Amino acid sequence: QVQLVESGGGLVQPGGSLRLSCAASGYILSIYSMAWYRQAPGKQREEIASIASSGSPNYADAVKGRFTISRDNAKNTVYLQMSNLKPEDTAVYYCKLDLRIWNGRTDYWGQGTQVTVSS
Repeated sequence: QVQLVESGGGLVQPGGSLRLSCAASGYILSIYSMAWYRQAPGKQREEIASIASSGSPNYADAVKGRFTISRDNAKNTVYLQMSNLKPEDTAVYYCKLDLRIWNGRTDYWGQGTQVTVSS
């Protein structure tokens, strides 16, 4: 059984910062890519940042220059440092990990954490 636990969401004022974490536990053989998605009310879930097993990151244009994704392979954890937050960043944020477990390779999703940017 694999579990992903997200933390770090909350309410922040425009221009503020938050750091999200997503920790995976269980019998994990390998972690390939790690990614963060978000879903705002009435909108589709969108990928905003990803990081390959090599450590190479990619960002959506909407967050480039403001968000930083990183990973700690020893802790099976991916982070999202969010700075200069804007009201349009308000959404539920989800992590997704591409994992290899005992019976194959598959994607696992976190439970989601709410980020609200408001004054």
